[in-house]
Amino acid sequence: MSATDPKRVLIVGAGGFIGGFIAAESLRRGYDTWCGVRASTSRRFLTDPRLKFVQLDFDDPSALDTALSHTLPPGIKWDWIVYNLGATKCTNFLDFNRINFGFLRTFVESLERTGMMPSRMLYMSSLSALGPGDEVGYSPMTADMVPDPNTRYGLSKIKAEAFLQSRPDVPWIVFRPTGVYGPHEQDYLMMVKCIDRHFDFGIGFRRQMLTFIYVEDLARAVFDALSRAPLHRAYIISEPRAYTQEEFRAIVARALGRRFVIPVRLPLWVAKAVSAIAGKWGKITMKPTTLNPDKYKIMRQRNWSCDISQSVSLFGFDPQVDLATGISRVVESWRAGQRK
Repeated sequence: MSATDPKRVLIVGAGGFIGGFIAAESLRRGYDTWCGVRASTSRRFLTDPRLKFVQLDFDDPSALDTALSHTLPPGIKWDWIVYNLGATKCTNFLDFNRINFGFLRTFVESLERTGMMPSRMLYMSSLSALGPGDEVGYSPMTADMVPDPNTRYGLSKIKAEAFLQSRPDVPWIVFRPTGVYGPHEQDYLMMVKCIDRHFDFGIGFRRQMLTFIYVEDLARAVFDALSRAPLHRAYIISEPRAYTQEEFRAIVARALGRRFVIPVRLPLWVAKAVSAIAGKWGKITMKPTTLNPDKYKIMRQRNWSCDISQSVSLFGFDPQVDLATGISRVVESWRAGQRK
C-alpha cells in the first residue's frame, strides 16, 4: 500500500447502533471500510453503497479462517480492525461469556493463524468492566483503577480485556465507554419516552452521578485512537462531566418541551424484585429484557463519574457534543421517525 492509499478498516460487529456510526465515520474519513457481520446481522444502519461486507462465523473457526484470509487479495491485510461485537442483553447469562469473551478469543486466534493481524486493533469494552466506583466520596473512576466488576456482563468484558493483555503480540487498544446514546439507541430512548409522558423513573434515594458519551463522539474517538494512541492501554471514554438524575431529567424535559415532570423513585428492593421477575420472564419467552438482575446492579450503582485525562493527553480525545445538544438530536430523530 502506498502512502496515498486509504486505510483499510474492518469493523467487526458493525450492524448494531454503535457499529453503524463507526462505519459512517470511517467512510467520512475516506477509509476503505469493511463490515464484518454474521449471517443473522441486520444491515439496517449499513446502507451506504461504499460499504463492503465479509460474513464471519464465530462458531466455525475453519469458516472464519477462510473468510479472513480470502476476502482481500493475497498479501493484503486490513490496516485497522475495530472489534465492536458484543452482547449487552442475554436470556442465558452464559451467553455473555460465549459472545463477549469466546468470540473475541476465536477471532484473535484466527487472525494469528491466517497471518491477518492488523497494525492496530481496537476492542470496544465497557465502563462496567471496572465495576462500582467510589460510592461514598464520589471520586471519578480512572483508567488505572483495579477492575472489580459485579455483573456478568462486566465480568465477560474484563475477561476479554485480560485475554488481550495476555497477548503482547496483539496490537490492541481497549475502550471503556460510559453510557452511549444517540439516534436509534433504545434504552435511553425509553427514558426519554417516559419523561415525554411526564414521569421520570429512577431507583434508590441516594444521589446518583451519571455520565454519557454521544455516539458520534465515540466514533470519532475510535479513529483518533487508532491513529495515535499508545498501544496496550485501556482508555475511558466519556463526556468530561457527570450529571445528577435531576439534571438529566431537566435536560430531557427542555428538549421535549415538557414543563411538568413527576419524579418517581423506587426503593432498591422494589427494583430488585421487578428486575428478577423480568429476568425470569425473559427466560420463559427466550427474549432478552431491558430489566434483569444484571441490569439492576448497573442501575443501583451511584457513581459513574469518569476521569478522562489519559484519553485527552495520550490521543487528544475531545468530545464535541454535550448532553443537552445530544438529547436534542435524539428527540429530533425520534419525532422525525414518528412523522414518517
